[in-house]
Amino acid sequence: MRTTLDGALIAGTVARLSEVDQRRAGRYPGDHGGRQPVHTCYVPADKITGDLPARWGAEATAALEEHAPDPAALAAAVGVPAALAPTVFERVRAKLAAEPVEDLRVDFEDGYGSRIDSVEDADAVRATELIAGWGLANVGIRMKSFDTVELLQRAVRTLDLVLTGLGTPPPGFVVTFPKVTVPDQVAALVELLDVLEQRLDLGAGALRFEVQIETTQAVIDHKGRFTVPRLIEAGGGRVSGLHFGTYDYTAACGLSAADQHLAHAACDFARHAMQVGAAGTGVRLSDGSSNVLPVGDHVVTAWRSHYKLVRRSLSHGFFQGWDLHPAQLVSRYCAVFAHCLETAASDGKRLAAYVARTSGSILDEPATAAALARSMLRAVDCGALTAEEVSRSCGLDVAGLTALVERR
Repeated sequence: MRTTLDGALIAGTVARLSEVDQRRAGRYPGDHGGRQPVHTCYVPADKITGDLPARWGAEATAALEEHAPDPAALAAAVGVPAALAPTVFERVRAKLAAEPVEDLRVDFEDGYGSRIDSVEDADAVRATELIAGWGLANVGIRMKSFDTVELLQRAVRTLDLVLTGLGTPPPGFVVTFPKVTVPDQVAALVELLDVLEQRLDLGAGALRFEVQIETTQAVIDHKGRFTVPRLIEAGGGRVSGLHFGTYDYTAACGLSAADQHLAHAACDFARHAMQVGAAGTGVRLSDGSSNVLPVGDHVVTAWRSHYKLVRRSLSHGFFQGWDLHPAQLVSRYCAVFAHCLETAASDGKRLAAYVARTSGSILDEPATAAALARSMLRAVDCGALTAEEVSRSCGLDVAGLTALVERR
């Protein structure tokens, strides 16, 4: 066979692009694997107790028993499809009993407010005593921002008190960094964490943090540049997640109070920017919160609103979100479980066809197959589906699904 391009020319092209490919692979390593929590619960530092996870579960269960004591009532109160209500009802009750809280942040920022130094010092020390005792797989603190000199000094002192008090943070410990506006702030936090690791004899890179996307500058900077990738790069491999801040962001966009909600198009723009900026980096995404709380006479109304918002987030590719009140656990898990149950059959069928290389009405790519497998793993992790149900739907066990994800 005759060709035109010679081997030396091709070898030169390969050599030139090899370094480029290595740099790209370093920037986009893909998801690191492992479980992603479906939510993060934010509790003000002065409100934490030793029994917090169990107490949240008990309060959520009490709300369920009062306002949705059976599957039919759950369907009517929350909006779960009637056909799925019996299964969702039983699995939500089991979840609230066994693992009501998947991820928790002790909040020293907006939910906590400004206190005199001695009070915040005491709350920071108390937090270190309680964090280890909760035994949560995912836990951490949200410190204050670096907006002003005063806030920065207080944020750093609280961070120092908590990490020094913990000595060795529990696995899954993470710091939430709020109101970030420029990459310089992220770089400054990285420098502080470097010093803390050295002086506390922690492994290099052990301390990780989440960046809250809740300012307009965190999306587009003053020169019109896309900020999200620069924030991640400034994190030097320490950024574990991007968390959307609903109300600060919508307020910054000039929206009135009535329009400050997760379903607003302004929020969609910011979330899409987060998705594009973080895609392939291994940095995970979390949606924000709903401030319509299920309390008093508004439990059912708040549940239905929260359920719709969580379902909307899931369909947009945000598999984690914030919860601010124990009773929101009901609508959170109802939404997540219903979503997983509704998609399990079709996802399993597509995955089975891909693995078997059979023809069908949909021709999936390897990346899509990996996404389907990851979705199945999430469903098992949170308790929406059992491993046996997933295996029946797609023919793969957990190890097989994990291998498919890793071969993306």
